[in-house]
Amino acid sequence: VQLQASGGGLVQPGGSLSLSCARSGTIASIYFMGWYRQAPGKQRELVATISGANTITYGDSVRGRFTISRDNWNTVYLQMNHLQPGDTGVYYCNIDGRASSRDPRSRYWGKGTQVTVSS
Repeated sequence: VQLQASGGGLVQPGGSLSLSCARSGTIASIYFMGWYRQAPGKQRELVATISGANTITYGDSVRGRFTISRDNWNTVYLQMNHLQPGDTGVYYCNIDGRASSRDPRSRYWGKGTQVTVSS
């Protein structure tokens, strides 16, 4: 399975960006799709995840500003509003699932897209 993220860029504080992540390749089971981010010198952190039952979890710093959604399990989206400099980082999309029924549950990562919030 491959994940291709797009939509990153440079935006001023208070602005908005939309990210998307398209899945290609086969996978037997998907439990969650989501977004994580990593700022320079910091650990990767949760942004948002969405489950098959559409249960959504947001990181504390983005709750109320970001919205995650999905198109079946083909594409996951992240609408980011009221962006702040602290939102700067590389955003990675992620699948939590099983490649086949014989494989262990694993996390699959895309290459990431840069988001920079700066005036």
